[in-house]
Amino acid sequence: MTKTIVLIHGAWLNSLSWENVKARYEAKGYTVLTPDWPFDDRAPSALRANPAPELAKIGQREIVDHFDRIIRALPEQPILIGHSFGGVIVQQLLARGLGVSGAAINPAPTPGVPLGPQAIVSALPVLGDLFSWRKAKTMSLKFFSTRFAQTEPNPAAKYDRYVIPTAGKVYWDGVINPMLIDWAGQNRAPLLLIGGGKDLIADASMTDAIYRQQKKAASTTELKIFDDRSHWTLMDKGWEAVADLALNWAVEHATDKRPALRLAA
Repeated sequence: MTKTIVLIHGAWLNSLSWENVKARYEAKGYTVLTPDWPFDDRAPSALRANPAPELAKIGQREIVDHFDRIIRALPEQPILIGHSFGGVIVQQLLARGLGVSGAAINPAPTPGVPLGPQAIVSALPVLGDLFSWRKAKTMSLKFFSTRFAQTEPNPAAKYDRYVIPTAGKVYWDGVINPMLIDWAGQNRAPLLLIGGGKDLIADASMTDAIYRQQKKAASTTELKIFDDRSHWTLMDKGWEAVADLALNWAVEHATDKRPALRLAA
C-alpha cells in the first residue's frame, strides 16, 4: 500500500494552504508532497506584490501536465487529494491512469458539468474582464471574506497569509478550451467527491452533478456533502473531519491495479 500522498491546491492559493493538512497526514506516517502550480512557489505576500509575468500565460493543460510529470517521477503511485481547481486536476490525473485513489474536495467547475449558480457569480470578477485571459488576477479581500471564506472569523489575517494571484487563463480554458473527460470510458482509480452546503464558489449541487457523471466509470465513486461547510472547508473550524474523511476513504479504496507509470507523450 502506498505511503505517498500528493495534495493539489486550487486557484487563489498555493501549497501553504495545505500546511495543517500536510502536518496531520505526516503525523500518520505518510510522505506528503504539496507541489505548487508553476510560478506559485513563493510566499503569498511576495506573489501578490510581484507575480511572475509567466503566470499570466499558464492554463489548465499546463498545470495538469505539470502535476503529471511530478507524479510519474515518484517511486510509487500516490493518493491524490485536491481542493477546488485542485479537485479538477485530481479528476484529470485519475483519468490518465495516475494515482491509487483520489479525493476531490469542493471541486471547481469541471468541463462537461453545468455551472452552479454560485459558481457563475463567483467567476464574474474574472470572466467579466474580457482581457483577463492574459492577466494574473488577485481576488479582493471583500470577495474573499464574503464568498470564498465567508465563514472565516478573521478574514483579513487569513487573506494576508494565504491568498495569491491566479492566471485568468485558467478560468477561460474551462469555457473555450475545456479538457473533457471520457466519463464512462476512463480507466481510473476510485474517487471520492466532497462538497459543502455553504460553498459559494463550487455549489454542492455542482459537486453532485460531477458525481453523477463520474459514476458512469466502472471504478468506485462516492459522494459526501457536508451541509454546514463553506469553500474554506480545510481551514474552517472542524477541518480535521474533512481531511480525515478524504484520507481514510482514499486508503480504504486504494488499488494498485492501475496501468504502469509511463512517460507522458
